Amino acid sequence: MTITNASVIERRTAIYDDTQKKRTGVLPTEGGAHTRPKAAAHLTDEQVNELGRELDAIRASVLAERGADDAAYIRKVIKVARTCDLAGRTALIFGKHKPMFLLGIAGVSMGKVLENMEIGHNVLHGQWDWMRDPDIHSTTWEWDFVAPARGWQHTHNDLHHTYTNVMGKDRDVGYNILRISDEQPWQKRDIFNPIVNAFLAPTFEWGIASYDLEWDQVQTGAKSREQFDKDLEALKAKAVRQVLKDYIATPLVATLTGSGKWSLAGMIGGNMVRNVWAHSVIFCGHFPDEVDVFTEDVLDGETRGDWYIRQMLGSANLSGSPLFHILTGNLSHQIEHHLFPDLPSNRYIEVAPKVREICDRYNLHYTTGPLGTQLAQTWKKIAKLSLPDEFWERHESGKPGKWQVLRDAWKGRTTPKTA
Repeated sequence: MTITNASVIERRTAIYDDTQKKRTGVLPTEGGAHTRPKAAAHLTDEQVNELGRELDAIRASVLAERGADDAAYIRKVIKVARTCDLAGRTALIFGKHKPMFLLGIAGVSMGKVLENMEIGHNVLHGQWDWMRDPDIHSTTWEWDFVAPARGWQHTHNDLHHTYTNVMGKDRDVGYNILRISDEQPWQKRDIFNPIVNAFLAPTFEWGIASYDLEWDQVQTGAKSREQFDKDLEALKAKAVRQVLKDYIATPLVATLTGSGKWSLAGMIGGNMVRNVWAHSVIFCGHFPDEVDVFTEDVLDGETRGDWYIRQMLGSANLSGSPLFHILTGNLSHQIEHHLFPDLPSNRYIEVAPKVREICDRYNLHYTTGPLGTQLAQTWKKIAKLSLPDEFWERHESGKPGKWQVLRDAWKGRTTPKTA
């Protein structure tokens, strides 16, 4: 069979069109996947289906219990976030005084972290739609982040959460610019993995905004130019509003006190703090050492229980205090979030022990650890994967020629295997 460029584009278009459809959440509760991840290969179909029923029961119990206390929680967090942001901007108006400058950065950073992580991300998942409050709803919320909410919901909710860590389906695996799994073929650009990631962290909101445009899909013909232009216009409009709000309006007012440049520096600093924090938390959710990536064949015949297993094996938690969990948007409970993305985030802390007990009982790994440990693992992996796999194979086995491997890979040549 001859594979032409046209047939490749046709296949990619079909994949793209298929992934445009929002997941209904309805998967078979009986039967079994044709292929299971290695870490779950020991489970029978009946065990997987029973696991699915147990997790369904956990979700149902939270849905039945949510109510006034949950609603009060999210409204309180929104109030705190807006108060922090306003206080930070007010302090930066007098930013030429060092204490006010530092207080301003702290306030803006805290406001943006809370708004993006615990509020915006979770509201856009529909976690609070049950309140029927038009101001706190997934269809109306626009977060304090450059990426337009609707575009992010497509790439994140519809694609990433549906195909978590499935190579070729989940485009969040490396965000099209990083090699974060040895399942990804090494390319010349990967040599710059650590540099790209170091640049991405403080500019994370702009990186996600660009990623959500799906440039690669346009290049293959999988996404129409018309849709791309529409998304680009939405991004331009959102970017203008963000720049006006953060980098022009607040510094302009601060010029009245002679603090214009300090206010601008403070707003840049506040956004960078939020970006680095969001980048760190999100990368620790899917890229530490024990987190699995999957091939597309695991999707064949996937049941609800199999889907649950893939979410658990493809995600990682972070340990910490209750305040830490809030500041991460409860993405420190990434496993629980991926199992139940529509449950109120404040409930993950009570659900986590139940999920971990199920993992232990079914002999499935439950990845968790401190932020420092998970972050170090993630950065180490990104650095290691910047070089070809054979380089490390030779390095670890003591075989000669590892630098020749790198030179040959850079020149597009294959290095002969040595005994």
